[in-house]
Amino acid sequence: MFLKSAERGKCFIEYIPAEYAWNPLDADGYMYIDCLWVSGSFKGHGYSTDLLEYCIHDSKEKGRKGLCILSSAKKKPFLADPKFLKYKGFEIADGADNGIQLWYLPFKKDEVKPAFRDCAKHPHIDENGYVLFYTSQCPFNAKYVPVLEQTARENGIAFRAYHITDRETAQNAPSPITTYALFHDGEYVTNEQMNDKKFLKLVSL
Repeated sequence: MFLKSAERGKCFIEYIPAEYAWNPLDADGYMYIDCLWVSGSFKGHGYSTDLLEYCIHDSKEKGRKGLCILSSAKKKPFLADPKFLKYKGFEIADGADNGIQLWYLPFKKDEVKPAFRDCAKHPHIDENGYVLFYTSQCPFNAKYVPVLEQTARENGIAFRAYHITDRETAQNAPSPITTYALFHDGEYVTNEQMNDKKFLKLVSL
């Protein structure tokens, strides 16, 4: 389900039954929120609440156990704000070593908590250099992933991008985030999408 404001701008919610989510989750019966994004002039007008309330109503109508969504202890780019989630009654269900958390909002007491699969709880890969795992969920990846590949070639930087193109692979990925997950020498670095300048700045650190 993709629900967007009638006005032009970044104001939308996207959600899917968790069994079909392209993330390594054990959350059968829950609805997984891929993205809740309200930015720019839309902030501060209650749009996030309106979108979330619609999702809650729709999920209850469809017999879901509750909602789950990715966040973190401190606000990270492209992830739900933990302060907003806590205000709306969400709780932390699980966490990974890289600081990514799974928050949930059960519709009934004593529901089984959703959880990350073991492959995602300790994000690590056995490959050196910079390695990016990504899906096509974010349309900007089609533009910026090739930019990183070209920048790496031009600067002699070891870089490989893995495009996740099926749900089974995504549900067994080495990170809770599959939209964009960058590793360096086996260790998780960031989920923040990068252009050439940001990437070169990261490499120089």
